[in-house]
Amino acid sequence: MLLATHARLRRGASALDAVEQAIRGLEDSGLFNAGLGARAQLDGVPRMDAAIMRGRDLRAGAVAALEGIRHPITAARLVMEQTDHVLIIGGPAARLARHFGLERAPRRRPRTAPPVRRADRMARTLRLFRALRGKPRRAGGLETVGAVALDLHGSLAAGTSTGGIGCMLPGRVGDSPLIGSGLYADDETVAVSMTGVGEHIIRSGVAKEIADRLMGGATVQTATRLALARMVKRVNGSAGALVLDRHGEIVIKHVTPHMAAGYIDAAGIPVVNDRF
Repeated sequence: MLLATHARLRRGASALDAVEQAIRGLEDSGLFNAGLGARAQLDGVPRMDAAIMRGRDLRAGAVAALEGIRHPITAARLVMEQTDHVLIIGGPAARLARHFGLERAPRRRPRTAPPVRRADRMARTLRLFRALRGKPRRAGGLETVGAVALDLHGSLAAGTSTGGIGCMLPGRVGDSPLIGSGLYADDETVAVSMTGVGEHIIRSGVAKEIADRLMGGATVQTATRLALARMVKRVNGSAGALVLDRHGEIVIKHVTPHMAAGYIDAAGIPVVNDRF
């Protein structure tokens, strides 16, 4: 995936195209909590969030609580390019994606269970939510996916895609589709893609804070370290950041035990690890 995306950029692809294609591949893999691998919410239905942002003009698009679409990242780009909006949620987002011919996700299992009244279904979901509160929220190998890229024209882009977290009420939306929280891209500073517990990232506004610190003169290393440290101090947060500045310096930092990520180094060699 890294090598293919790097080759695409070297051939002149835009950062936006590279980010979208990289995330589409991750959504298709089924190895992560995104796209075909998205975990179900407590009512048994997988709903997905995604966002993409272009640093040249700060254009962005996002979808949340999206059902039945194979590539949420492409739905997010569709919102950016085909509407005047940034974020569309739920059924309208799915209908917009279908209107433009986006591929539907395969149905995971036939709906053969007897119908349940909506009130009973919500009561059962809330009971399960209360039983699971406080337990670990993330499962190994099932993480939010994201990408950042810098193209030959000096433009940055960032993207995210996720199925959320464990113990998630239907309709819950995390940081991934929220510009300035789960991602940010500005050609004057940096592209950022976050992973972690969305509530912590939202409350801290981590992605935009990293960009603001660069604007104030900090290095990309310092900006990322200080933004994550502030999140830990203020909300005891758990997250990691994939960051690329306008000069091509890449920073991967996390305050979690592991963060699976990779990049292409200055020699064109892929570097992949689960700790940075």
